[in-house]
Amino acid sequence: MDGFALDPRLENDSTSVMITGLCDLRLSRDARWPWLILVPRRAEITEIFELTPLDQVLLAFETELVAKALKEITGAAKINIGALGNIARQLHVHVIARFEGDANWPGPVWGFGQAEPYEDGKRDEFIAKLREALSS
Repeated sequence: MDGFALDPRLENDSTSVMITGLCDLRLSRDARWPWLILVPRRAEITEIFELTPLDQVLLAFETELVAKALKEITGAAKINIGALGNIARQLHVHVIARFEGDANWPGPVWGFGQAEPYEDGKRDEFIAKLREALSS
């Protein structure tokens, strides 16, 4: 992890939930969608193919675990997974629970409306459920 530093935009827009092994698992501060972000704790990586082959496998494994847990605790109609990085260049993978009728369904979450912050209690409850789902 030498030299790893979290991009300030990712830090400002999300809250750390836990370290999964390779990644810092983070919850987006936008409460309109259950939106998780996996950030591999590797310095100066912007693309998945820049990770070592082992780290690529770990990222895929951790993404799958997080996506399954998110689906389990939310009952989402669809789990969207994407690694865009056009604004925050640091490699990060979005795992987003989507529901028919949610804000901007079926359109993308990016750039839509204004972010809505979590109430502290609801955020903490969601994080607790997520941690429990990931530990079982």
